[in-house]
Amino acid sequence: MENQGIAVQKSAHKQVDDVQHYINGKFVEGRSGTSFDNINPFTNEVINRVAEGRQEDVNEAVMAAKRAFEHGPWGTMKVEARMKYINRIADLIDEEIEEIAFLEALDTGLPISQTKKMTARAAENFRFYARMVQAKLHGESYLVDKEFINYTIYKPLGVIGLITPWNAPFMLETWKVAPALATGNTVVLKPAELSPLTANKLAEVIHKAGLPEGVFNVVHGFGETAGAALVAHPDVKAISFTGETTTGSIIMKNSADTLKKVSMELGGKSPFIVFEDADLERALDAAVWGIFSFNGERCTANSRVFLHKNIKPQFVEALKERVANIKIGDPLDPATQLGPLIEKAHFNKVQSYIELAKEEGCEVVQGIVPEELREGNFVPPTLLLNAKNEMRVCQEEIFGPVMAVIEFETEEEVIAMANDVRYGLAGYVWTNDIKKAHRVAHAVDAGMLWINAQNVRDLRIPFGGTKDSGIGREGGHYAIFEFYTEPKVIHVAIGDHHIPQFGKKK
Repeated sequence: MENQGIAVQKSAHKQVDDVQHYINGKFVEGRSGTSFDNINPFTNEVINRVAEGRQEDVNEAVMAAKRAFEHGPWGTMKVEARMKYINRIADLIDEEIEEIAFLEALDTGLPISQTKKMTARAAENFRFYARMVQAKLHGESYLVDKEFINYTIYKPLGVIGLITPWNAPFMLETWKVAPALATGNTVVLKPAELSPLTANKLAEVIHKAGLPEGVFNVVHGFGETAGAALVAHPDVKAISFTGETTTGSIIMKNSADTLKKVSMELGGKSPFIVFEDADLERALDAAVWGIFSFNGERCTANSRVFLHKNIKPQFVEALKERVANIKIGDPLDPATQLGPLIEKAHFNKVQSYIELAKEEGCEVVQGIVPEELREGNFVPPTLLLNAKNEMRVCQEEIFGPVMAVIEFETEEEVIAMANDVRYGLAGYVWTNDIKKAHRVAHAVDAGMLWINAQNVRDLRIPFGGTKDSGIGREGGHYAIFEFYTEPKVIHVAIGDHHIPQFGKKK
């Protein structure tokens, strides 16, 4: 009966239609006619074939986006009319939540219980920026000595290139697409080649919403070809990238030749600091969720957990119990809490770090992957005990369900260790001493800190990191004012101010 159940589960991992590019309002094959396999991380079987975009496909998409911006109605459309399209996209996402959540789980290995919540947040991304643009996208004005009025307006940039990652792809794609479109830009999206299904679904949704041709385009393919062509294209005015730090550095270098604006949300190795006076049960919940949800493949994951020496023994015992009980399984099963990693190569990378941890002196404690799931890219929830902050496994981003546990004794000591890393994306502080909480949060070098809270975000706040975790901020008005638009200043004379009369005869 157990084998029959597994067979039923695997049958749900059906093959889906092949994926094409979406360029100038049409689904099209690539100019080269080449395609690549999209692999299911649960079965390591082929889900479908995906059109492989190259420079000629990127050129076509950018030309379509440029025409739509310069000669189409989008850039000059009244804000109220444009927001009707944006809200229509959100409504259509709501109608498709079940299908999108299924495709995301199928494609990425993320548990479907989590992809449903991500999809709901994706719809809110569009509604949020519709409200934000209507309410906030206005400039300033200054009266100067009754002679001038100076005022600012915010203009869309033109063609925006968006390069998105394979972890939580639909949510992160919409988080970039929504403000780009809402502010009047046109878009060329290059989604991660490992997770093309929901990017294709987004194109279907936007097509159904009736946006003018060329406003939104998708070119699938690899970073070294399609991504590089998008970054280098002179008609692309800005690149927003979320992904790995080394890739972000390459994109920034290549963007410099055409003086593009860039926004970089990169890697992390975020500290989770638990003082002895913390609410330990809530801290435990947050620590486990923060590293083992999203299969551990999240940039803000609390991969370094710092425990005060007085509470470390009991906290570690509780962690061991949680790890043993996390439900590992089919990502399409609503009961699953931890699914397979995105691809075999990433699985091998994470496994190599676990072996490295043993060599570096850690005690490794893991959950157990059921034998019937061995075909998938499953890494069980893993604790690295007796870890030291200087170890490679505590310094390098593993991007999997792996938590390093580090002991500390003083506030000063833990701040120094938290900051002794190349990354600075997020951090978490747990203590009931509110003065200490603020001191530590101020002292930790990271773009985002949470006090006595898990990773819960308000869309109005800036998102981004310091050091090797990125450059720039997105989210809220930071996206619409600082990245997706450019300020223009208008100076208006309202009096007869003095003008020097060079060359005039006396």
